[in-house]
This record gives sequence, C-alpha cells and structure tokens, in this order.
Amino acid sequence: MRRIKAHRWIHIWLVLLPAAVICARPVDRVDRAGWERREVNWPITAVGRVKAINYPQGRCPPLAYEQVTGRPPRPQKAALETEAPVRVAPLTMEAADPIVAAVVDSPALGGFLSWITVTATDERSGELELDAIPSDSVIGNHLTPTPQTDYAIAVFDTGASAHVMGITDAARLGLVDHSLITSNIIQMMGVTGVVDALVSQPLGVFIDGLAVIEPNGLLLDESAMVGQTNVSIIVGDPIESPDLLTTIGTPLSVYLAAVIRNDRPITITHDGIKLLAPDIRFYAHDDPDVPSYGSAIPLELRPLGAVAVQYFPNIFDPFDPDFGAPLSPSMITGFLPTQSLFFVSSVDLTHRGRSAVDKDGFMFDTGSTYTFVSGPIGARLGLNPNAPEFELEILIATGETITAPGYYIDSLDLVATPEWLRFTNVPIFMFDAPSPEGGILDGIIGTNLFVDFNLVFRGGGLPGQAQPRLEFERIPQRIVADIVPGAGDGVVNFLDLAAFAEAWLTNSESFNWNPRADMAPPRPDGMVNLFDLAALAEHWLQAAAP
Repeated sequence: MRRIKAHRWIHIWLVLLPAAVICARPVDRVDRAGWERREVNWPITAVGRVKAINYPQGRCPPLAYEQVTGRPPRPQKAALETEAPVRVAPLTMEAADPIVAAVVDSPALGGFLSWITVTATDERSGELELDAIPSDSVIGNHLTPTPQTDYAIAVFDTGASAHVMGITDAARLGLVDHSLITSNIIQMMGVTGVVDALVSQPLGVFIDGLAVIEPNGLLLDESAMVGQTNVSIIVGDPIESPDLLTTIGTPLSVYLAAVIRNDRPITITHDGIKLLAPDIRFYAHDDPDVPSYGSAIPLELRPLGAVAVQYFPNIFDPFDPDFGAPLSPSMITGFLPTQSLFFVSSVDLTHRGRSAVDKDGFMFDTGSTYTFVSGPIGARLGLNPNAPEFELEILIATGETITAPGYYIDSLDLVATPEWLRFTNVPIFMFDAPSPEGGILDGIIGTNLFVDFNLVFRGGGLPGQAQPRLEFERIPQRIVADIVPGAGDGVVNFLDLAAFAEAWLTNSESFNWNPRADMAPPRPDGMVNLFDLAALAEHWLQAAAP
C-alpha cells in the first residue's frame, strides 16, 4: 500500500465511548486503600479501550447492559453508598414538577452498544460527483464472491462524523482486493487522542441490525438493508494505526430513522466474540413501519449550516495517481466545513444543592454506553476529581492510560415533549472531550440512560428535512423470572423453565448465555445456578399485572 503523502489540513471528529463493563471478573487491589480493580477489555473509541474499573471494596456499581436487559431488581442502594451520602428520593408523577415525566431512578453505569451488520458494494457516481446518495436497498456489485459470509459488524455511532472501517473488515469486505483504498492520510481526533488512517474511494455502504444474521453466522437476508452510495470512508492504516473498530456515523444516520428495541435484545457470536445489542432496524424518515412514540427529546445538528454529505476531492496535483480521489472522507458539510453531530437541546443537572442548568453542549451519542460531563460542569456541581466514587482506566491512542473519575449525581433532566425526562442517582464520569464546535463538550449523553426504553432516533437537519429528535417509550417492567426470548409473555411458566434449563450452569462467556436467567439476589452474579433456580421457583406462575 502506497505511503506517498500526508494531508493533515482537516481532523475527523470521532467519538465512540465505552461499552458496558461487566463486574464479574477476578479482582486485584489498586493503590487506593480499600478499593478493588476489575480488569476488562472494551472499546471506548475506534482506537481506545477500557482497561479496568476501580471501586470501593464490595461496592461494584450496577454496570452491564447484559444485566439490565432482563430488568432484574437494581442492586440495593445501601451497597453502593459512600461516606455521607446525599441522594434525591425517588420521585413519582404526583411528586414531580408537572413538566417532568416518569422518573428513572438509579440507571445502570453501562448501557447498550449499538452493534449492526455492514456490507459494501462498488456503487459510486461519476468523477468529481461528490454527494453521497441515500438508498433504501443494496445496489451495486459486492466486492467479494461470498457476501453472505463476508460481512462486517459495526457500531451505529451518532458521535462519529465519518464512517470508519478497520483494516481487517476492509479486507473481509473486499476493499483491499479492489484497490478502493487511497494513499491519502487523514487524522481522526476524539476523546482518546489522534490517530492516522486512510481515505477510501467512493463506494456503497449498507446496514441492518444483528437480526439478519443466522445463528450459524451467515448473513440471512439483505432485503431490508438500507445505506448510501458514492460515500468515502476512513480505513485503518495497517502500518500506522491499530485495527480500528468499524463504525457507521452521522453521514448515514442523518438520512435514517433508527428503531432501537431494547425489549428485544439479540445475542450473536462473531469471530468468537459474543455480542449483545438491542434489535435495531433502519427506515426512511417517512416509512409507515416506523413506530410512533408519544414522547421525544429535541436534537440539533450542530455546528449549524449543514447542507449535504460530501467528500473533498484531491484536485491539487493532476499528476498525482490519486488525482480526483477523495482527499477527505464523506461527512456532513455546509458552506464552511462543519462535521455536524447531534446535540441535546437542553440539559439540567443538580447535585447536593448545586446546579448546571440549560446546558446545550451535550452531545447525544449511540456509540457511548456511559454518560460524561466535562470538568467545568463537574466543578459547577461540586464534584471533586480527587475523591471519586469509582473510576475508569482508559487506554488512549498514544498507548498511555488515563483515569476518568466517576460519581453519582442527584439528578439529570432532559428537555422533552410533552414532558421532560428525569433521571435520579445518575452515574456519570468526568472527562473533557473536544467539541466539533470548538472548545470542549459540556458532556455526552450515553445509552446507559435509555436501557429501559424503546427508541426511535430520527436523523435530520439537512435542507428539506425535519429537525432531528429522539422518540422514546418506557418498556413495561417484566417479571423477574419471565425469561423467555423477546419481551416475555407476562407469566412465569413452563416456557421459562425450558429457557432456564437451556441456560443451566452457563456463565456470561457461554455461547448460550441468557442474562435473564441470571436472577440471583441481590444482583446477577454472572452464572446460572441453584440460586437462580430458587428465584425461578419463588416467582413460579406469577403473572404481570393487567
């Protein structure tokens, strides 16, 4: 692969924040007296990893989406409190301000990661036709003779201003064999530093949720895939960069309605790695199959001025072998370069009598399973960086390890219609992330706040489109032992006993792991055993309230 030149006139903004951490591993002591450390290995950006979580002995927070999907009882708050705790009492509709909708108390630390399926074709427009074109079906020629098995797993990431593909996935999908990777170098910038990568020729990229994959790992059906053609993406540089995590970003999500069903979790094993995600499906904005939820959080596509999704061509040297090829990947552009991303219109935070009100610098990111606040926002709330309640260890692009302090804050309100959405006893991390608008973000709203909701993320904000928004609907609380696949059937019966028998003696690493079968009080322990059988017996023949 050629390494001729480096174009560094633009940085590509990428945020893919931490995936859920599971507190079910052997622990080592940390330097902080009375604390424990659990090693993990989870993506935090395309090039970063979460190494470990540190917490006071015996006070591991409620962490993992795998635990939340079954919606068992949350851990006892007494097990999580630190010295001199100050907590907001759980609110009800009657006790809350009239503008506040149902309150979510004590959300889990880690949310869902939006895993999806990706395939690619050679579909592009003519030379120097720069716009990416949305498509409601797969068009063009696949780049591999076996597309049913040669597919990639990616993250649907509204915090990425360009699509990213690791070099392993690029080879699997045929980009390398078809010489669709230029020698033009770009720099990706995000919360874990800066890394060099390469720019691709225009091609077709198409996506769907994990449900299209058969249990044996074959791609089942492309008929519902949507995507875009004539789009240039970032590809990992096999010489300079680590194998990047494949992500599908804002250049496609701006055209789509993404339906995210947390009541229908899907588990697959890909390349020997178990992946758990909601059932995610993609539609055109006006598709009648998109569910309509009664509540919505207004979003803004910022920086303002977005006009189209385009790449910038190499037109400076006609003798360059990459003359006319993309000099930058396709991203949302305006009259000036914008790299626009989705921001929550307004966020209010309170903690121990202090507040940060009407903050409009919080980005909504489906690639972030944690919620972050910046140092200045943390200072407004009185959060002491030297006295965290728990910590994340993050391996950044430079190979260094940084630590993000974590806290429980009293409340976080999101402006929504017709009523606001309030979270109490909210786990957050304090971290300064650069903003595409300049300076630093106020924070990042992660998916951990929404694991108890079904969602419709509606992109938009380009000329002729409606403003983007996040629609939501609360998932009814399921009975603890109603563990049959899907949303459950509302009663604990022989179907659940059969599902439990299939998961008997499995753990969180097992191929046939069912997190809903892990019910042992006071909280899931990462294995299905006699304690869980006792919980099943305790709820036997229990039915959901009508």
